[in-house]
Amino acid sequence: MSENTDDRPDVSTDADPQEIYDALSTEIERVLVGNREAIEHLTIALLTRGHVLLEGVPGVAKTTLANLFARTTGLEYRRIQMTPDILPADITGTHVYHETTGEFTLQRGPVFSNLVVADEINRATPKTQSALLEAMQERTVTIEGDTLELPTPFMVVATQNPIEMEGVFELPEAQRDRFQFKLTVDLPEREGERELLERFDDDPELGPDRAEQVIPVDSLVAAREQVNGVHVAPPVKEYVLDIVAATRDHPDVVYGASPRASLAFLDGAKARAAIHGRPYVIPDDVKTLAEPILIHRLVLDTDAELSDVGPEDVVADLVEGVEPPGAEAIEPAEAVGDGGREEEEE
Repeated sequence: MSENTDDRPDVSTDADPQEIYDALSTEIERVLVGNREAIEHLTIALLTRGHVLLEGVPGVAKTTLANLFARTTGLEYRRIQMTPDILPADITGTHVYHETTGEFTLQRGPVFSNLVVADEINRATPKTQSALLEAMQERTVTIEGDTLELPTPFMVVATQNPIEMEGVFELPEAQRDRFQFKLTVDLPEREGERELLERFDDDPELGPDRAEQVIPVDSLVAAREQVNGVHVAPPVKEYVLDIVAATRDHPDVVYGASPRASLAFLDGAKARAAIHGRPYVIPDDVKTLAEPILIHRLVLDTDAELSDVGPEDVVADLVEGVEPPGAEAIEPAEAVGDGGREEEEE
């Protein structure tokens, strides 16, 4: 692969969300083939203080994707290899006694980073998994009674393997609910895998270290403010509430989505609108995010599981059954041009 960096985007500290997303996608795809959807959702999570759970079989570049995302954003990155014998203190840190001084000093764990990758999170015990709960929700860590602030920004990207059943501990509902998105990293199409072979044939050493930081960390502050200012019309909010309510009434669902899912829709739809250059949310933003927001939050009944009905099937069914608002009801008064109608119609 060429090392020419002349066409790398020049992103300023006041870059808007669309510039940030375009820059990240371009740089990550210099190394990684495909996964544009995952890059989009990772960007949305970063702009909305969310966390992401990546699921896929071994060898589909889940950890590589997280590593590339950290490098291109310039965030401080720490990877934790989760195993059954890892302890909560190995993640959060502990006080260490020094014989020479006779004092205890705080040794911070890897959770004190901007981007924490919990690799194979379902290999850790529930006690260790729960060590991430406070960090993910409160963005603080309590060590022996002392509550410490985590860095800003702070984001957890966890990976898990769906095919292994032995030696793993399924994430409890409370832990899964902390993740804004659950993304499935699929095997590549034949064309994509062919391109991967060509790239590594040309450059056997190709890897995440070839990626460069393309956005200033300071630009995230301005981009987040722009996301907060994206307009969400009342009919779109009602559409979100209708979808979430439908998860609670679906015949195959024992426990539906919580209000945290509604907030994930609100924040995620704002960020998706912003990275696609729109100052307001359209129903397609909500519909596109339904699967990654809901599939890990739904608890299906036994009959559904025995009938081989999965969360993806339920989400597709309920989204199909909820009527979205029309275009005339979602645009802010100051909107100009086509207002994103073309994208909505598609």
